[in-house]
Amino acid sequence: MKQQTQDPLLQSLKSRFESNMHRHPGLAWSAVQERLKARPAALAALEKMEATGGEPDVVGQDAAAGTFVFCDCSAESPAGRRSVCYDREGLESRKEHRPQDSAVDMAAAMGIELLTEAQYRALQNVGEFDTKTSSWIQTPPAVRKLGGALFCDRRYGVVFTYHNGAQSYYAVRGFRGSLTV
Repeated sequence: MKQQTQDPLLQSLKSRFESNMHRHPGLAWSAVQERLKARPAALAALEKMEATGGEPDVVGQDAAAGTFVFCDCSAESPAGRRSVCYDREGLESRKEHRPQDSAVDMAAAMGIELLTEAQYRALQNVGEFDTKTSSWIQTPPAVRKLGGALFCDRRYGVVFTYHNGAQSYYAVRGFRGSLTV
């Protein structure tokens, strides 16, 4: 990551961190920043999360390992990651009207992982996300083998998990990612 882009990114992350202490009570930005500065690949991944509208923030810590968990905390599924099907197999199975990319491929290229259902539900404990959009989540192999994929959203104050064909895509469905630093 280039030095000139690193400082604005760190400033954005710091500002978001300090404005949302309810997401990471008891954590100090200085510890997060120290870990980030020692990991250029993590900063590059966070820059991609930021550039696609994810608004990444710290949502957890593994104190024993000394790691921090970042997650997309944008109110809605990140705008730069919508209108994608679930994975490469789903993308290639479409005969026409293919989307530009898949959630699994985009996440891998960004250096992040799709949220699991448990991570998605935990994220909803620190805010209300995807009240107008939805987000693909990691799908169990048994479901994927049958052609399906899972996504979640929040409606009526409740978090829902749904299924769809992995080849489907919608303008309001994207994906949220996580990164352990």
